[in-house]
Amino acid sequence: MLLSEQAYKKIDREIAKYPADQKQSAIMASLAIAQDEQGWVSPEVIQDVADYLGQPAIAVQENATFYNMFDVRPVGKFKLTVCTNLPCALRDGEKTADYLKTKLGIGFRETTADGVFTLVEGECMGACGDSPVLIVNNKHMCVRMAPEKIDAMLAELSEAARGDSK
Repeated sequence: MLLSEQAYKKIDREIAKYPADQKQSAIMASLAIAQDEQGWVSPEVIQDVADYLGQPAIAVQENATFYNMFDVRPVGKFKLTVCTNLPCALRDGEKTADYLKTKLGIGFRETTADGVFTLVEGECMGACGDSPVLIVNNKHMCVRMAPEKIDAMLAELSEAARGDSK
């Protein structure tokens, strides 16, 4: 078993939401729990989740590789997902992505040398009217991300990363 006892208890709560013969319905929640604990879903974690749910590993891997909220490669402490879908692109989503690329010195699917930031391109986040939009670590949506807001966010996250490493 690769995950903590607490993680398996959380997965058990997700499994309990479905009929006994429908454990596959808990795959996405189980992957999210595993990723929160491990930082990403490695092939070993995918196999572990599959074994725990009694599902074929390919069924778990299909979910992990289809949905962009799951990371099948290590990512930085803070994953920044920028919406570049057409409505956001028309409202400076691509400019926001370019600004982040320049500020961080990385491209999409890359991580800064210090391991703090990973930048990824995302699809529609359902907040087109508030674009440009980005999501931090799949959980915190940031809207109307003008350069000054991006600078403040990066400074805050960098400070948080420094504080965690002490």
